Parts: sequence; structure tokens; C-alpha cells
Amino acid sequence: MLERTGPSAQALRIHDLRLHADPGRVVLRPFHLGWQSKNAPGGRAQKLVDDILSLSDDEADAEYERVRKDFAERHWQTEQLFQQRFAEVRESLARDVGDLSPARQRLIGAFFCHEYTYAAAALMNPSIVPYPDQSGMSEDACRFVMSLRAVGEGHISSIAFREGIAKHDGSFELWPQASFATALELDDLSLTDSDASVWVHRQPDSSLSNSVIFPITEQQSGGLEDLRLTRFDHGGEDYEWIGTYTAYSGSSIRSELLRTRDFRNIELAPIEGRAGRNKGMALFPEKIGGQYAMLGRQDGKNLYLLKSDDLETWDEEGTLLMEPRYPWEFIQIGNCGSPIRTEHGWIVFTHGVGAMRKYALGCALLDLDDPSKLIGRTREPVLTAVDADREGYVPNVIYTCGALRMGQKLLIPYGISDSAVGFASADIDKLVTLMVQA
Repeated sequence: MLERTGPSAQALRIHDLRLHADPGRVVLRPFHLGWQSKNAPGGRAQKLVDDILSLSDDEADAEYERVRKDFAERHWQTEQLFQQRFAEVRESLARDVGDLSPARQRLIGAFFCHEYTYAAAALMNPSIVPYPDQSGMSEDACRFVMSLRAVGEGHISSIAFREGIAKHDGSFELWPQASFATALELDDLSLTDSDASVWVHRQPDSSLSNSVIFPITEQQSGGLEDLRLTRFDHGGEDYEWIGTYTAYSGSSIRSELLRTRDFRNIELAPIEGRAGRNKGMALFPEKIGGQYAMLGRQDGKNLYLLKSDDLETWDEEGTLLMEPRYPWEFIQIGNCGSPIRTEHGWIVFTHGVGAMRKYALGCALLDLDDPSKLIGRTREPVLTAVDADREGYVPNVIYTCGALRMGQKLLIPYGISDSAVGFASADIDKLVTLMVQA
């Protein structure tokens, strides 16, 4: 459970729903023979294909039928994916394999695929924004999309999604998911080694709730971490959905941008400049004084306000905004998602790290016209893990990457010890009363 004592108990409502890591949710992914020796005679990929080609027609047909029966019910468009994978493999072989029957082609494709349980280890750190299409929604309801950091085999993080509907009274419901998911596909397969932006697209018949974005480039190979989404207003209600996330290569990090207008075609672009070398950047949902603005922790401890004329280039080190003040945040503070516009000011959820590396959720208020002015901040955490919620993949952690405003309430999904996702709703006016003057 979460601590509900003190003034925060009057401002927040904790919902019963929890989302957990689930080894039963699988996606069909390319299987790369990464273990192969590049010095091996002929290459192991070519040798594997040769072994499949050595089967008689009856043997190949029988083997493919076994594979099809074993996996067809566990995935969406399984045979089409096998066929697509064969086409990709064929381009990389040392020699042409000639004309093959559809069954043999798909059998080869199946040998170069595998099931991946993308959320088997952990599910955490959600963000939430209005969905681009609000048709059919009443005035007191909003269709939303929530991003989640899913951790699977090899501790690789990917971006998963859930859709749902939230209402002004603080209630919400999630749309159902299938047992399988599909991976968003790279538009240009030649760009896996690119250091520039790449585009991915969702399968036309796959829902967003059943779609996953996996690492694509070398810089992302260690994982896509902690997406902070916001609906950015370019002016005149010209909206673009933009998120910042950490691209981890296994040895280095940098911040990158996810950009989309429909969650079907998505750009993943590096953030250039000195500020992009840091984690935890969060974009304001509109320009401030004619410039883009972000929050970031540039020195590993304190929270800074950054500004730029170019959305993809952030060179300045920024203006110091907040330093740790209270014991629960003495080690470091950072943002927990993009600022939320209210009549009181910009509400910013923060995380603080205290003794025993315990992460707790706080809140701050910034001036609407000049967010470098800190109006107030919470003296105590608004959410902190106690009892069973302290246990998990990474214990003693409460963390979120964004909240959704619904009327005078906020819907706050949050990660629990890197093992589950919970939900809280907060009354904006009561939340503001918890903050002491800066």
C-alpha cells in the first residue's frame, strides 16, 4: 500500500487497480544470430538456411505445419510475419536460395524469429496524455493513451502502451489487451546503425494497446527508458504528441524525442547539444516566451529550467530551479513528467531520493509566465511506498513520468518499486494547498 496519512490523504485518492509485469504477454520478434562467429565458414545464418533447404518437400511441409500449429494462436498474423522475416533474411545471405515454396520460405522465416516476453521482468514509470482522436467522447470524458516502460529478457526496456477513458470525477477505465503484441516496424531497414532520426509505424490492424516500440539504433540497444509524453500545442490547437526518453546503449546514455501526430507513424530523434547528454528531460506543453522549455537534472542532483529555439537542440546548461530542501529529497530531485497548466501555475510532480535510496513523489508550482519562478513546493511527499509496495524489482520506489488533467482533478499513474503500476487521482486545489511558499 501507499502512505495516506497526513494532509496528502485529503488531496489524493488511491485506486485499487494495479498493472503487473506479465510473462504471458509475448511479441514475435526477429531472432538475430548474434552468437554466430563472423569467422565461421560460410556464416552460421547461411549454414542454417542450407540445413533447411536440405529437407525434402514433405519434411519441410511437415516441419512448417508443426511450427504453425504451435505458434499461430499465440500471435497476430503469424504466417505473414514469417514471410516478412524470410524476405529480410534472404537479402543478407551470401548466395541466392532460388525459388522456394511458400511453406519453405515461412519455415526459414520461423527459424529467424522468436517469442519475446517484453514485460516479464518489470512494468513501471508510466506517462499519460489525451489520445489524438476524441470523437464520441462526452464533455466530462477523455480518451487517453498511457505509455509504460516494460522490461523483458536481458533487462532491455521497451515502450508499451495502454488506452482508456478518464472522467472529470477522477474515475477511469482501461481498454482490454490481447495476450500478444506487435512490434512497431522500422520504415527504412537500412537505418539500424543510424545516428540520426528514424521512423517507425504501427501495423494498420493492430491497436495501440497491443503495440510495442523496441530499441532500433545502436544508441538505443540497451533500452528505451522512461518516456515522458506531453500533448504539445504549436498554437491554434495544432497539436503534436512529443515525449522525451533516455536511449541507453549499454555503456552510454542520451536523451531522445518521440514525435507523432497519430501514434501510427512515429519519429525517434536524438536530442543534440550538451543538455541532451543527461537523463530525465521533460518538455513544457507549449512555448514559453517564444521558446521551447524543458525541465532537466543537469548535474545529477538539482532541477533546472532549460530553453531553446530548436526543439531538437539543447545547448544551454539551464537555470537552477530547485535544490533538495527536505530530508526525503536530500540525495537528489528531478521531474516526474511534463508540467501541467492550471490557473494556479504550472504543477510539476517531482521525485526525491532520501535515506536508503528511497524514491518518493513530491509536487511543485511554477509561475505560468515565468516558470523560473518557484511559487511553492510540498514539504512532505505526496506519495511514498510502505508495507508490501516497498518490495519489487527495485525496492522503495514511487515514480511517475506524467499525469493527465481532467477538469479540476489529475489522474496520476505511477510505478511501484519497478514492478507494478498504480493509479491515484488528485484534487488540484487541495494539492496546491499542500505546498509551502518557496
